[in-house]
Amino acid sequence: MKENSQSLACVMIPVCDRQLLLPNVSIAEVVDFGSTDAGANTPEWLVGFLDWRGLSLPVISYDAANGGRLTVPGDNRGRIIVLNTIGSSHQQAPFMALITQGIPSQARLEENQIRQLDGEAGPADLMQVEVEGEAAWIPNLEYLESLALEAKH
Repeated sequence: MKENSQSLACVMIPVCDRQLLLPNVSIAEVVDFGSTDAGANTPEWLVGFLDWRGLSLPVISYDAANGGRLTVPGDNRGRIIVLNTIGSSHQQAPFMALITQGIPSQARLEENQIRQLDGEAGPADLMQVEVEGEAAWIPNLEYLESLALEAKH
């Protein structure tokens, strides 16, 4: 390995029909899933709210936000990932939460390990990539942040 090569610490996050790929720095915390009620007249993608560090964070189903079904994990499989927001609404909503369908796993990636694929993207997808032979999606965080902001109003 070259001394000047750089790698990025990432997390592979299992959702219903795909894996998401995010850099470690985007994740504030991973917490156990506890069922919450989103209430009546709420968007299809809203699982509920997470009380976290004095904040009430909307919990988003990536699958439902991407045009699929809202699937709540069973048998203690799911987790909630608290993400740092990066968009222009960061001051109003510094964090958002995504529900997973399993336990996220660590990955260390170098640029030459990632290859862009042509996949059928939904509104919550930014791009599909291949990471060491495995397909993963990089989420469109700005879109997900807009949903989180919508849920807070």
